[in-house]
Amino acid sequence: MPLRSDWSEELCPIRRSLDVLGDPWILLIVRDVLHGRGRFDWLRENLRVSEAVLSRRLHSMVDVGLLVRVDYRDGGRTRQGYAATEAAAELLPVLQQLALWGERHTDMPAGGGRMTMIHEACGNETTQGETCSACGGVLVPEEMVWVKPWKNARDKLQPAGVLV
Repeated sequence: MPLRSDWSEELCPIRRSLDVLGDPWILLIVRDVLHGRGRFDWLRENLRVSEAVLSRRLHSMVDVGLLVRVDYRDGGRTRQGYAATEAAAELLPVLQQLALWGERHTDMPAGGGRMTMIHEACGNETTQGETCSACGGVLVPEEMVWVKPWKNARDKLQPAGVLV
């Protein structure tokens, strides 16, 4: 039984968007790649996904223009990782709105803590996904820091094309 139909030729832009983004792995991969963490092994370990599933998703994301392959050095060897394209970077407001929605409408598991999103351009927390609730500036990955208390992490996001 197929999971769903092909919606790539639909007139409805929501259906066409879901044709590309409707698999939850896609947004999770974009999240990690926007953090500059587009190395295959890191993605597999962080997402706790099988190699086969991750490989299929990464190939499809390159095919639809969400990711580009980027060379990096691993010891003496050149390998390929993945970096966000402008199309993937434009998903930042979607990811941030999902995070805000999740903070408001889902129960916090034990040991968690509220994630905050800091707009570095003004230094304030934002409670909106697309424009800063403090200064009104447009939010772009390279000006965002996500503070994740459950990981004791302060993660700076990366612009399109960057692999850390």
